Amino acid sequence: MTDNAAIRIDKWLWAARFFKTRTLATEAVDGGHVQVNGTRIKPSRAVRPGERVQVVIGEQSWELIVLAVADKRGPASVARTLYEETAESIAARLARIEARRQEHEPADDIRGRPTKRDRRQMGRVRWE
Repeated sequence: MTDNAAIRIDKWLWAARFFKTRTLATEAVDGGHVQVNGTRIKPSRAVRPGERVQVVIGEQSWELIVLAVADKRGPASVARTLYEETAESIAARLARIEARRQEHEPADDIRGRPTKRDRRQMGRVRWE
């Protein structure tokens, strides 16, 4: 772990354990799912301590402040020391998780195997 150096954003995201591989981190940056200080960036962009990084993975999003940089992937306990999540980001993420928990699951209405009548109705819907 280095404190004042700079490192590529894709490598930092991988070391901070937001992505399983550097290739996935690079693809996310190229796809616009990662921003530094509110600006879309390239995977080769250097990130330094003190910068704000926004990461969106699927429905989850994080707003982070870079505390340190590392060029090697270590244990999760070390990766967690590389960044600090903002209070607004934590609150928004927990609110999204709770809202998702409160939503009605469409599959809850289905009980067991469909009957012959259900199958006919499904077929009609599919072809109409």
